[in-house]
Amino acid sequence: MLLAGPELEAEKFHVDDPIQKEPAPMNAAKIKPRKVSDYYDFFQNTFGKPGRHKTRTTRIPAQAVNTLGEVADSAWYTNRQYQTAMTIQELVRGPGIENQPDTTGMLTVVAAKTEGVMPGFTMKDSKGRRYFVKFDPLGNPEMATSADTIGARFFYALGYNVPETYLFTFPRKQLVIAPDATVTDVGGKRRPMNARDVTDLLLKVPQRRDGRYRAVASLLLAGSVGPFRYRGTRRDDPNDVVPHENRRDLRGLRVFCAWLGHDDSRAVNTLDTLVQENGIQFIRHYLIDFGATLGSDSNWPNSPRSGNVYWFDWKTSAAQFFTLGLDVPRWARAKYPHLPAAGRFESDVFDPERWVPFYPNPAFDNYLPDDAFWAAKQVMAFTDEQIRAIVKTGEYSDPAAEKWVADCLIARRDKIGKAYFAGVLPLDHFAIRQDRLVFEDLAVSYRLAAPRDYTVQWSRFNNETEQKTPLPGETTLTLPRQLQEAPSGEYFAADIYSGEKRKSVTVYVRKNAGLLEVVGVDRTW
Repeated sequence: MLLAGPELEAEKFHVDDPIQKEPAPMNAAKIKPRKVSDYYDFFQNTFGKPGRHKTRTTRIPAQAVNTLGEVADSAWYTNRQYQTAMTIQELVRGPGIENQPDTTGMLTVVAAKTEGVMPGFTMKDSKGRRYFVKFDPLGNPEMATSADTIGARFFYALGYNVPETYLFTFPRKQLVIAPDATVTDVGGKRRPMNARDVTDLLLKVPQRRDGRYRAVASLLLAGSVGPFRYRGTRRDDPNDVVPHENRRDLRGLRVFCAWLGHDDSRAVNTLDTLVQENGIQFIRHYLIDFGATLGSDSNWPNSPRSGNVYWFDWKTSAAQFFTLGLDVPRWARAKYPHLPAAGRFESDVFDPERWVPFYPNPAFDNYLPDDAFWAAKQVMAFTDEQIRAIVKTGEYSDPAAEKWVADCLIARRDKIGKAYFAGVLPLDHFAIRQDRLVFEDLAVSYRLAAPRDYTVQWSRFNNETEQKTPLPGETTLTLPRQLQEAPSGEYFAADIYSGEKRKSVTVYVRKNAGLLEVVGVDRTW
């Protein structure tokens, strides 16, 4: 085995490629709960560069991908909408609809926080299920709760683990306080909770005309062991072997966050949970808390700066200082309608390539054109009808707010496709049909580019040395005779160009038990 190791390692493709699901996890029995300081994370990422970063001359290829360049199903990610289009019912359902809070009985407050502008509490319904409950700010009813509900469904459809999230309403009299309930006060101290605490909390949130309060409830995720970071790995997790800044599902997350305006995408809004399946304990990774999306900053409408400039940015600050504020940035020219429930969300000024989160994110900083393409094709897969159906789950009482948010998402979707399909040759859905290599040019399919011609060169591919030997005259998408007559175990490659030779796609085909299969895809740009 030791002698065979180097030879096996040298092979580009293995017999089980391309894998669609990661192998079963190893038992992670020594996981310890941890906390991540929000302030430390901010300062470390703003004034330092944790993790390994790409440079102008050094690219760091994405990891946690299969030989097709796709992300396999894992404890981090599950392929959903793009691989197999979800129905409207599945998209609206999102991560689940079975655990809607039971409001037929009393709702028990078991813990709360009163510090900060936007308080919330932990609640137990009459069936014993626990939820984190959050509200809207006084001046913007429905804004944060709608954003949280809609955001959870979009990120779920995009492949991430998210908690079940529900909109619900209740009257003040339905709330009772658990005997052992505690509250964290403005000084950060915990003490027994009383009825006055609940009253004070509800005075800070909108009350509907019928006297009820609207809130969003996120089903408590059991087994919490703290958040994950967007760089490095978790040392006590034997399954966490890929530095997070190199994971394609986290690099591509930048594009999804840009689309949905989720600038609050930081470590504090993630959660690792210890789960057990088939007798094995392992960590499942979640994204949580989407109240700061779609023009909402949870506590108030987003600042026009959000998504356009880091919270602390030397360059922007210097430009404002030395021009005495006369240098008006492009984002300051954005127009927003007076729609309190929609916060500040727009599509005219939005530029996906310039979008930034609240502060630097190592995984987002490392994204490459192929990472962006992987994400952009998933965004483009959402139809107008699907987008409007998901937005409707936000239950906006103002139809104008619902229409505005959906229209912005559709326009932002199209900008993402136009920007990132231009960065690579956007070919996808490769297959062998009737002795031909077929594919879809996504830019052409979405009418972002005119139909174009393609240049093809077939080669025989050595799987051990990775050397390509061109096949003379084989320059069409028809499979070469040598490939069709080759014995099992042989590999061939098709280099495809269109216009710019630096933007190419190499498709690898393997003869396996008499059948031909696409086993790999490489992209250059």
